[in-house]
Amino acid sequence: MKADLVIINGQVFNTFTKKFEQKNVYIVEDKFYYVTADEVENLQACEVVDARGQYLVPGLMDIHMHIESSMTSPAIFSEAVLTHGVTTVVADAHEIANVFGMEGLEAFFFQPSVMDIFYAIPSSVPSTTPELETTGGYIGVEEVKQLLRHPKVIALGEAMDFNGIVNHQDSLIRQILLVVQTERPSMPLEGHVPRVSELELAKFLYAGITADHTHQSPQSIYEKITGGMFLEFQKKSITPENMRVIVENQFYEYMAIITDDVMADDLLEGHLDANVRLAISCGMPAEQALYCATYTPARRMGFQDRGAIVPGFKADFLLIDNVERLDIAAVYKDGKLVHERGNAIKYPAVKPAFPDHFYQSIQCRALTSEDLRIKVNSAENAVVNVMQISEVGTFTEHVQREMAVTDGYLDWENSGLALIVVMERYGKTGDIAYGFVENALSEKGAVATTWAHDHHNLMVMGTSAADILAAQKQLLDMQGGYVVTQAGQVQAVCPLPVGGIISDAPIQELGKQLKEVRQAMIKLGYRNSNEIMSFSTLSLPVSPAIKITDKGMMNVRSQMMIPLVEGEEV
Repeated sequence: MKADLVIINGQVFNTFTKKFEQKNVYIVEDKFYYVTADEVENLQACEVVDARGQYLVPGLMDIHMHIESSMTSPAIFSEAVLTHGVTTVVADAHEIANVFGMEGLEAFFFQPSVMDIFYAIPSSVPSTTPELETTGGYIGVEEVKQLLRHPKVIALGEAMDFNGIVNHQDSLIRQILLVVQTERPSMPLEGHVPRVSELELAKFLYAGITADHTHQSPQSIYEKITGGMFLEFQKKSITPENMRVIVENQFYEYMAIITDDVMADDLLEGHLDANVRLAISCGMPAEQALYCATYTPARRMGFQDRGAIVPGFKADFLLIDNVERLDIAAVYKDGKLVHERGNAIKYPAVKPAFPDHFYQSIQCRALTSEDLRIKVNSAENAVVNVMQISEVGTFTEHVQREMAVTDGYLDWENSGLALIVVMERYGKTGDIAYGFVENALSEKGAVATTWAHDHHNLMVMGTSAADILAAQKQLLDMQGGYVVTQAGQVQAVCPLPVGGIISDAPIQELGKQLKEVRQAMIKLGYRNSNEIMSFSTLSLPVSPAIKITDKGMMNVRSQMMIPLVEGEEV
């Protein structure tokens, strides 16, 4: 018999001992055939690669992520992320579903990719209810039943509607959970469980949700894992204090390293590989970090054919020069070399195709200066409700501030706060909502986007009316994306013409544009560990504690609307 490929003399990662052993690895077609320290005379090879001095590890597997967070198509995403050693992902495409519903999902499913892209059913389209946010698409019980029959669908995407899960037996998310548990009882159910503990955490677990990927602390890690929950660690949760809890309690079997969201500019520097390096630098042993980026994610998703270098498993693997640095020299997918260090990203020969109407999806009017004059009943000062942002993460706090009133209108341009406006963009209601934000922009200017978690309505925030108007006009002209303005002039743009959330440009071009937006935001005084994500999640009504949609500001936990001006109607 002939093997198609043999890798000789490499230090092969043994998943089950978590040690490296010098072995020869024989590959037949797209699978590992034999792993041995001996030469096999009657097993010849068509191609031999000498990996002396190198390490063989399984291809990395990211089981909780959103392709749309990289603002690119699945086909382009595949080629870009393969260069970082990721050979399998499980994508929750709830962003494209919130914009286009089932049509958006089908557009993703049919795009070609070299890496294996599996999908989780978007369980949160919308993330709350249609009464609290307007979306372009809707995934209900019937849509879930259709998706359960799709061969690429292997999990239920993050269930985010806390109120619906915990307090309402007949809510859409509870109906979805029942359908999935009935028709696919072994399917993993992913959760979005931020700042939830004790009895409320038990209610999530009782509903069948068994994983969480949100921001963790040492206390939440111990409580959730010992309570039976599988944890998925994204960048903001990979800290020395959190890794110490994992190491000291040997919690490796109950966790995986994931990305969740990687922006296009960050993608140029790294993907899941960057988070593995971060875990190692924060104190996790390198072998355990590799285990938690290959085998535990495979087991969590029920894969029986990947995550280890053993006979019968898919021949997805990396050759690396240094384990601690995860220095990737080559990437193999299905036994074929798909990337070598130093080579450029290979893009599809034909630009990824989307329906024509995906490029004309922003259906709202231009703002006027009159829209930005906010009339109040108070004659002097008014108390306004405010979203206070943090410099780390996406959480906000609800605070109140006093604002001057001039001639019956809020003098917000001189308040030290930023005005945020969310406009329904699907041509359904024409709703406009207003809010105020603290710790946002310290200079005069504005930031606007249609990449507004998860409903993706048009959102613009600024400290001057002229800049808000200029930013919104530019956003309409380019059919979505990100815009930064200052002194009435456009400072940076990142066009996302596909549904207002995706670009079909090469990732280098897209990443450069997004980096320019980020830098322009910083110049205006925006301070956060991830400026783009912080701004875009001001509209996410399931992320604590106060957020805004096209329906207005709301308390995330209670889902009660909050008036712009205290004492006046919402």
